[in-house]
Amino acid sequence: MKARLAALGLALSIIAGLILSGSSAAAAPTAFNISGIDLHDGMIVESGGTYYLYGTEYGCGFQWGQANTPWCGFGVSTATSPSGPWSTPTLLFDPNAIDPWTNTTWVSECGSTGAGCFNPRMIQRSGWGANDGVWILWFNAPADYNRNRANAYYALGCNGPAGPCGYTAPYGSVHKPNLWVCSGNGDFSIVPNGSAPPVMLCTMPDQTLAEEQLDTWGTNGTGTGSTNLAGLTNTESPGAYQDPGTGTWIMTYSDPNCGYCQGAGTGYATATNLLGPWTAPTNTGWSAPATGRRDLSATSCGGQPRTVITLDGQPYQTIDLWTGSANETTAGLHYEPLTYQHPAGGSGTLWQPFTPWTCG
Repeated sequence: MKARLAALGLALSIIAGLILSGSSAAAAPTAFNISGIDLHDGMIVESGGTYYLYGTEYGCGFQWGQANTPWCGFGVSTATSPSGPWSTPTLLFDPNAIDPWTNTTWVSECGSTGAGCFNPRMIQRSGWGANDGVWILWFNAPADYNRNRANAYYALGCNGPAGPCGYTAPYGSVHKPNLWVCSGNGDFSIVPNGSAPPVMLCTMPDQTLAEEQLDTWGTNGTGTGSTNLAGLTNTESPGAYQDPGTGTWIMTYSDPNCGYCQGAGTGYATATNLLGPWTAPTNTGWSAPATGRRDLSATSCGGQPRTVITLDGQPYQTIDLWTGSANETTAGLHYEPLTYQHPAGGSGTLWQPFTPWTCG
């Protein structure tokens, strides 16, 4: 009898374990916040069990739009979990180093006109192209375009995911990319594309969106791409990922474009290929808002969408929780899981293309 009871107890324990295991595996991804870190408009990358948070710093006193403002540089912070704690940021390169394209310091390049430098995007040349494991930091310097209509972008070679970038052997380099489609000045993302080189999604000067395939080194464009993605206007800050369940490519963007704004919508468009064509949901009805079905969130949790990151297989929308000031030192970050539900409903049926966000 005791043996039977022991066997029954063991069986129940196994069943309970399986149930708990199944519940854990099916647990929905959760949103998370980062605050108290002076890193903004950037991204998170995981490598070797360490998470790297990149962003633009403001603490030295940078004021967007103010001539001869100081420029603080791009920083990186590390943690063993996206929830932190995050380390004190360190600079990826010295803001007083020389930009060889303009032959001025980055402080001058990014601060003299107040146009700034933004959107640090770190990629690794691994599994595609040259496949040598080198890390590359991209960012934009709008003054280049404002000055003489040159593209605003830079690609710096880095010695690792935490830098240093640009000026230190063996991989340090500073390069002005050759770009034919993304030849403007706006917010952008570099989107992984499996075994093919990444694709650059960019905001054009007229606030439309474009994309360009990068070359085997990930430091230049190829001219392959397109403009006027999904026919969208008055947008910026595109990011994208491939939905693991359907294979559909999802592009998100700030809808509309605005500077350091609070409560901008997060719009989306879809494609069967990262290089498009892209389609955004349309709306019908008398005086219907154009953004009615294409915005998966009307307020982006009170912030502004920036780009898409993928951590441990789960895509997240990066949201800058701007304060609305020309100096954003204290602005926080919010990361909302993106779970696509592949909507098939048409007019007159429920429309819920993504799992609803926790903040609306």
